[in-house]
Amino acid sequence: MNTTGAETRYDGTVLITGATQGLGLHLARDLAGRGATLLLHGRDRERLDRAAAEVRGISAGRGEVRTYLADLSDLDQVRSLAAAVRAAEPRLDALVNNAVAGGGAEPLRRELSAQGHELRFAVNYLTPYLLIRELLPLLTASAPARVVQVASVGQSPVDFDDVMMERGYEGLEAYCRSKLAMIMSTFDLAAEETPGSGVTFNALHPAHLMDTEGVRAYGLTPAVPVEEGVRPTVRLITDPALAEVSGRYFDRFTDSAAHDQAYDPQARKRLAALTRELLEL
Repeated sequence: MNTTGAETRYDGTVLITGATQGLGLHLARDLAGRGATLLLHGRDRERLDRAAAEVRGISAGRGEVRTYLADLSDLDQVRSLAAAVRAAEPRLDALVNNAVAGGGAEPLRRELSAQGHELRFAVNYLTPYLLIRELLPLLTASAPARVVQVASVGQSPVDFDDVMMERGYEGLEAYCRSKLAMIMSTFDLAAEETPGSGVTFNALHPAHLMDTEGVRAYGLTPAVPVEEGVRPTVRLITDPALAEVSGRYFDRFTDSAAHDQAYDPQARKRLAALTRELLEL
């Protein structure tokens, strides 16, 4: 597939979670213009259909657009989503884990997922990890393939004595911990993958304080339009120069260092063990 240049064609199949608004929808618009086949995920049928119609208008028949409905705060629905993709899709060239639970409009109110896990840890970490595991056979069969984890420059160490933040809860802190957990697992997935399998795993901070619903809901002032985050993310999906780059964290376009805990072997081992337990893997 040809993926060179800013406006060049990309004919891969890409699954984007959280594709009904914000960065996810903008990514879908960009990739539709390049001719990609897009698998759009959302949790609200009306919004998902509206987004799909918009993206189809941009694609104009160059690539197909299909939709998948699931509430990613419910791990059972995550498994069903992955099963539906495996059953319906002949290939998957890229998985973009973009859906997010932000700091929240009521940041001192601790929320739980369907399985009783702290909501941000569940949506921002457990769900992407589970989706990768469930879709890895399809990604491997479609290789070369890429997993792009939309993380954040906002990173806080996971407290293994209180992973679910039952004490001193605050939504943005929970978000920052979950995003570091996502980066830690990205590094582990890249290290575990068999050399030559053709599946790469990278995380990135796409842009600082994009003008999204989540940023505004928490009460922060957006600093840049959502479009600022599109190019760094599309680059990780399409750039042939990154075909064999894996296990990295990018701050926009720059290969950067994540929080120190991401490089702590014991912390990563503890997180991996906890993840297997929580997901019953």
